[in-house]
Amino acid sequence: QVQLVESGGGLVQAGGSLRLSCAASGRTFSSYAMGWFRQAPGKEREFVAAISWSGGSTNYADSVKGRFTISRDNAKNTVYLQMNSLKPEDTAVYYCAASKHGSSRYRLEYDYWGQGTQVTVSS
Repeated sequence: QVQLVESGGGLVQAGGSLRLSCAASGRTFSSYAMGWFRQAPGKEREFVAAISWSGGSTNYADSVKGRFTISRDNAKNTVYLQMNSLKPEDTAVYYCAASKHGSSRYRLEYDYWGQGTQVTVSS
């Protein structure tokens, strides 16, 4: 069992930056790939970024490539999402998730989910 708690969301102007954190409970964190997804009002939850259990492999949605960076610190049981050059279309609830299936883009391959943190980007 893995419990995930996101933090770091908030309100920021377009062009600004935020850093999201996701703290995981349990001693098996380092055996899970981790992902970030987001869901805007009226839209489906979509893939943002993922990272392998070792941190050696990352995967990004085209819409955030070059602006967002996913990283992890297995000693701290934490995964991060650094978001730069934010746009109003990045506004959403951001969720972190843990997967035993690798750094997948597919929501159904994630086993555990956090409650989400709101990110709002004003124009």
